[in-house]
Amino acid sequence: MKKNLLMTGAAVAMMALSSMANATELRLSHQWSNKDIRHQVAQMIADDVAAADVDLNIKIFGSKSLFKPREQYKPLSRGQLDMTVLPLSYAGGQQPAYNLTLMPGLVKNHDHAARLSASPFMEALEAKMAEDDVMVLVHGYLAGGFAGTEKCITHPDDVKGLQTRAAGKAFEQMLAGAGASIASMASSEIYNAMQTGVLNAANTSSSSFVSYRVYEQVKCYTPAGDVALWFMYQPVLMNKSTFDGLNEDQQNALRAAAEKAEAFYLEEAKMQDAASAKVFSDAGVEIAEMSAEDFAAWRALAQETSYAKFVAEVPDGQALLDLALAVE
Repeated sequence: MKKNLLMTGAAVAMMALSSMANATELRLSHQWSNKDIRHQVAQMIADDVAAADVDLNIKIFGSKSLFKPREQYKPLSRGQLDMTVLPLSYAGGQQPAYNLTLMPGLVKNHDHAARLSASPFMEALEAKMAEDDVMVLVHGYLAGGFAGTEKCITHPDDVKGLQTRAAGKAFEQMLAGAGASIASMASSEIYNAMQTGVLNAANTSSSSFVSYRVYEQVKCYTPAGDVALWFMYQPVLMNKSTFDGLNEDQQNALRAAAEKAEAFYLEEAKMQDAASAKVFSDAGVEIAEMSAEDFAAWRALAQETSYAKFVAEVPDGQALLDLALAVE
């Protein structure tokens, strides 16, 4: 009897090991620390999929440990990477239309961003992703602001002559139009660039400002408030062929996890802005506010620079811009 029990226990253990060996593992890459909201969204998906017990595991490679920040979209589209949390405008070189997901003044607030994600505008972008064998699992926009090592930045006049990091082509064009010198880099590189004097100013998401401890390097911070010039689409993406290759239970588990994570992403994103202002203030950094007049000046400059160049450079640029502007 005892021998039979031992044999039964051994058989169960072998079956468990066999099940683990047969489980599909997906690799998810991102550039952020494990304290960042984008990692938290990825971890939620991984945890919920694991809890669904459908022989599907998601292994997260954070802090740019698998791919460099701007080099994730190509391997994703080629099936060399399964999933990523990515600022979509990083892939603007592959699909110029993606630059519209980081266009100054295009998004008014977080609820407006959510409406954009559920609009014909986003459907048009998703059609372009499909061409690259990429699909969206989780929609999400993050707001952001400006930080300066020497002074506050609220108006276009404030960046004239400054060495400035902007996230995305459209912001670079607008800031260059305001007289700033542009230094292109991932948000994960801002801290060192400011520390070494390469940068005087930067704009990025509220979350990145905090997770990369930029408050240790700046004199003044202009967070997203009632008016936010900076909104960036940063979805969880997946290789479409990889998704299509999963069984129905695995696909359903991923969809359910993604739906829950998307709701969390939106609510958490709304809290990031005020939370970031408190972190900077607690660190002794001056907090500035952008007025409605400042915002109007930036948007007028964007229309002359970023919007105009986007329409001129992208074949269907005007149609895409019109779709975005049609979302109230």
